[in-house]
Amino acid sequence: MSEFPQPSELLPHRPPFLFVDEITSLIPGQSATARWRLTGDEWFFAGHFPGRPTLPGVLMCESIAQVGALAVLADPRFAGKLPLFGGLDSARFRRQVSPGDTLELIVELTRMSARAGKGSGRAMLGDSVACECELMFVLVNT
Repeated sequence: MSEFPQPSELLPHRPPFLFVDEITSLIPGQSATARWRLTGDEWFFAGHFPGRPTLPGVLMCESIAQVGALAVLADPRFAGKLPLFGGLDSARFRRQVSPGDTLELIVELTRMSARAGKGSGRAMLGDSVACECELMFVLVNT
């Protein structure tokens, strides 16, 4: 049994838009690491692309953002808040991700205030970077 909460205990996201299966590291207000296991049954694989199912890059960015939200929402200072995307910079897609793959999602929060923050994240496929990006978000009341 994991020492960390289930992602759905911190995130408001629910299937089919919850892209985090397991939290593997969590330092509230600072960083988080999690896994997303892609089974091939996910709704987007059927159309992206028939015959060569590929995880859309924007969903990798969303999964990274969800892991960043875990680090934010685990911090008691941000109770009753919801982090919303404010921007995405320097996104790079380096590896194709396919059914059966497991992504290791790593986010470090680089700046936090009472109303907004920034973070840096990457999605790893084994030892290879599949995606990396810089996140900006605003905090709103729930």
